[in-house]
Amino acid sequence: MSETPPESSANPDFDAMTRDIAEVPAVEVIVTVAVNLMSAAAVKLGLTEEGEDHKDLDEARKLVHALAGLLDATATEISSFHAAPLRDGLKSLQLAFREASLVPDEPGQGPGEKYTGAVYG
Repeated sequence: MSETPPESSANPDFDAMTRDIAEVPAVEVIVTVAVNLMSAAAVKLGLTEEGEDHKDLDEARKLVHALAGLLDATATEISSFHAAPLRDGLKSLQLAFREASLVPDEPGQGPGEKYTGAVYG
C-alpha cells in the first residue's frame, strides 16, 4: 500500500514559482544575480561586520571574476542606469581584493581584470 505523501511546505509549488519567474524582466534577474555575487564577494573579502571570520580570498577571486564576466556579457543587454552602479561596485571589490592580498596580482591579472582591464586605485 503506497500512499502519496501530502503536500507540505517542504515541497515547493514549482508551477507557481515558474509563473513568478516568467513575470520578472530579464534585466531584473541579471541585476539580482549581480548583486548576489557582489554581496558574496564582499563577505569573502572580509568586508562585513564579522570581517576576518569569513575571509577567503580564493573564493572571493572566483566571485569577483564571475561578476566581471556577467557584467561584460550583459553590457549591451542592460541599460547604463543599471550597469553603471554594478560596474562601480565591481571596481570597488577589485580594489578591495588588491588591498587584501598579501602578494598583489600584476596589473591586469587580478580577478575580473580579464574583462575590465587593469584596475588601479
